[in-house]
Amino acid sequence: MDKLRTFLNSMTPDQQEEFARRCGTTIGYLRKAISAAQQLGESLCINIDCESNGAVRCEDLRPDVNWAYLRNTFTREAA
Repeated sequence: MDKLRTFLNSMTPDQQEEFARRCGTTIGYLRKAISAAQQLGESLCINIDCESNGAVRCEDLRPDVNWAYLRNTFTREAA
């Protein structure tokens, strides 16, 4: 969650709001999740990874999920 906090802090408040909206949530929810060390849902992790252009990866947010398997599956299916 430190990477997400750092990423958000690098933005203006308006940019934070827009980023959260594109991720399908609110900046309030993201800030609460960060401060409470709350586990984010997999779908939100994927949205954050996509909308941050990989600056905050799924693996940073949910190290308990086997993201490598999912990324590998996508690569095989795309081939």
